[in-house]
Amino acid sequence: MKQVKKIAVALMLFVAATSFVNAQSKIAHIDVTKLLADMPEMKVAEAELKKLSETYQADIQASMTELRNKFTQYQNEAPSKSKEENDKRAVELQGMEKTVGEFQQNAQQEIQKKQAELFAPISQKAKTAIEKVAAAQGYDYVIDAQAGGGLIVANGKDLLADVKKELGF
Repeated sequence: MKQVKKIAVALMLFVAATSFVNAQSKIAHIDVTKLLADMPEMKVAEAELKKLSETYQADIQASMTELRNKFTQYQNEAPSKSKEENDKRAVELQGMEKTVGEFQQNAQQEIQKKQAELFAPISQKAKTAIEKVAAAQGYDYVIDAQAGGGLIVANGKDLLADVKKELGF
């Protein structure tokens, strides 16, 4: 009778342990930053942003060169001009300086706007692929394994290779 009780208790513990293990969620991780960086679409978007940035930078440099040249010219001519003329030129230079500053700010805003416009569909595509791969492999949670992202242990399955395969690269 004692052995039957022991076997019954052992069987109950086994069933309880099995149920507990089955009830646990499956968790995987992926470095989303690395995935995005490896996506061909991201490389195209980054090249487009770089080209736009270089265009704005060239315009800003040209404006700054013009401003410096005009400043040097006005400074050299200042002794031969009247006070009123020099004051008028100083106001003109301040106006040019303000215009260049505003252009810089607008350029920065345009670059940020273009970045958001280009990166949003790429991020959505990556998210959809991650969700599809996770569902196909039965993972309930996928944690971003990016360094500093709050992940302490990453012993779960890394989905990066599978998601890249899903995306075709």
